[in-house]
Amino acid sequence: MTTAFGCQAQGSEQDVDNNIYTVFQSRFPQDRAKNVIETDEGRGYSYYDLERESARYANFLTQLGIEPGDRVAVQVDKSPQTLFLYLGCLRAGCVYLPLNTAYTESEVAYFLGNAEPAVMVCRPQAHEKIAGLAADNGVNHVFTLDDRGEGSLPQQASQLAAEFDTVTCATDTLAVILYTSGTTGRPKGAMITHGNLAANGLALHEAWGWTQDDVLLHALPIFHIHGLFVACHCVLLAGGKMIFLRKFDVPAVKRLLPQATVFMGVPTYYTRLLADPGFDKHTCRTMRLFTCGSAPLLEQTFHAFQQRTGHTIVERYGMTETGMNNSNPLAGPRVAGTVGPALPGVSVRVVDDTGQPVPPGAVGQLQVLGKNVFAGYWRMPENTAKEFTSDGYFRTGDLAKADENNYIAIVGRDKDMIISGGLNIYPKEVEGLIDRLDGVAESAVIGVPHADFGEAVTTVVVRTPGGDDITETMIIQYLKEKLANYKIPKRVFFVDTLPRNTMGKVQKNRLREAYADTYER
Repeated sequence: MTTAFGCQAQGSEQDVDNNIYTVFQSRFPQDRAKNVIETDEGRGYSYYDLERESARYANFLTQLGIEPGDRVAVQVDKSPQTLFLYLGCLRAGCVYLPLNTAYTESEVAYFLGNAEPAVMVCRPQAHEKIAGLAADNGVNHVFTLDDRGEGSLPQQASQLAAEFDTVTCATDTLAVILYTSGTTGRPKGAMITHGNLAANGLALHEAWGWTQDDVLLHALPIFHIHGLFVACHCVLLAGGKMIFLRKFDVPAVKRLLPQATVFMGVPTYYTRLLADPGFDKHTCRTMRLFTCGSAPLLEQTFHAFQQRTGHTIVERYGMTETGMNNSNPLAGPRVAGTVGPALPGVSVRVVDDTGQPVPPGAVGQLQVLGKNVFAGYWRMPENTAKEFTSDGYFRTGDLAKADENNYIAIVGRDKDMIISGGLNIYPKEVEGLIDRLDGVAESAVIGVPHADFGEAVTTVVVRTPGGDDITETMIIQYLKEKLANYKIPKRVFFVDTLPRNTMGKVQKNRLREAYADTYER
């Protein structure tokens, strides 16, 4: 599968403009003075502000000589200006590359070397280190942006014109690269097109009944698909409004929820809200929709939330490579433990190892087909080819089962990925670092049920003979210097041997069973 990188100036002979920003703009409210963002500090930004600020960023990138298809890497804290920068990249035909703020120097260095961005935007306090990494990897431009919307980037962009002719893009023009790791090898850049974003956003807009009257309480980070594409895109396509929290905070959510109609969260958010005895039906009196994703929601959390608030959480299912694929219905049964049927325009199937459909209730491999499915992995054509079937379905790597009503239940992950607090952790990356330590013969990293995080990263280690000096504390401290905090194991256990099958493969299912109650004890 290939992706077109070129965009044309607006007004070209191309029949249809599929730049996702143009799709957003066509749905903005007629009165551009309406606020699209209100911060938790009470500052408002109108649709008029959004158009002007995104135009300034698009002009700034263009004046730097950045061309359509060039990558812009961004590792900054959440702010309205971050969203405006993203939209400016889309308008200029650039490829937006958001990076988790928890990534370490070594992780960022890999992304810069692999994606070869023309521009890097970072937090002011990280400028010196990032500038060094950028120089080492041939990135010519480094700018800063902080959580107050200040820094060298907005300062310089503010001097430029507030109008910009959005470039015209084809459906398969690359819009975003999101890095996701596999169970083997280095992280892979999922190439998301303008057409992918439009198809997914419009499907969610329809499925969840968005209107201009909706107000989203936005508590998610915006460096990944949930907070940026699902949350922000739904608001922009509806011409609605969002209340922007810098981060999830229970007191702030309780205070602002009565001003909202929609809330999106990961399971951790809901367990923490339920832990507050003051969170109740009165708090949720203006709400029409709660959604949950990025990790499995425990059935007990689903039912506890329903009982406490009178609202039934809408669980949905998606992944970096596809956006959202399934959702429990807005009108209709919302079944605990399932992610509902496929969204409009999406086809899902559950198959066996030979690719044949399995009967209802049987577990098989989940595959997805639709305009939401990504264009492939950045500069990895062989990896891309392996992940698609001959008839175009994407192999998700998840194990699932479907009932008679085509509601999908995700029962496991074929690739052993861990999702903790809504963030993906890939065991191979953590194991590779642990196995380098003197005193470690081998390790296995697994996800274990955790009431707050959904899953907790847990490590099982076999010491080498004479390696008794290595401890849990030593391993965790070592990893903290190498990895983002959410990837660090919460516990490390030591065993004499790891369980293996007849082919010599470590049986992680047995380890997960053995340590399943670790965080209940």
